[in-house]
Amino acid sequence: QVQLVESGGGLVQAGGSLRLSCAASGTDFSFNAMGWYRQAPGKQRELVGAIARAGSTNYADSVQGRFTISGDNAKNTVHLQMNSLKPEDTAVYYCAAVRFGSLAVVYFVDYWGQGTQVTVSS
Repeated sequence: QVQLVESGGGLVQAGGSLRLSCAASGTDFSFNAMGWYRQAPGKQRELVGAIARAGSTNYADSVQGRFTISGDNAKNTVHLQMNSLKPEDTAVYYCAAVRFGSLAVVYFVDYWGQGTQVTVSS
């Protein structure tokens, strides 16, 4: 059984930084892509950033230049370094992975982490 286990998150003041990490267990294959979604209260879940097996990355416009995603394909791990955090970044952040295809469409995500809360105070 594949599991994605997240760590990191918490409470930080605006302008601060946090680092999220996610590690997969129960796999004998490499994901085609891993990344992070987030969901704020009353809003839809949105893609924050993703990293493909080949190493290419993409980000939501709202976090471009502030967040950096990295990963180890062989170990099925992914990290999200979040700098210059804003109150509007407050959300539950979910690690996500796909065995094939891309992470761009939420309905195609194969595996989800349990979610970790990120709260940015003003």
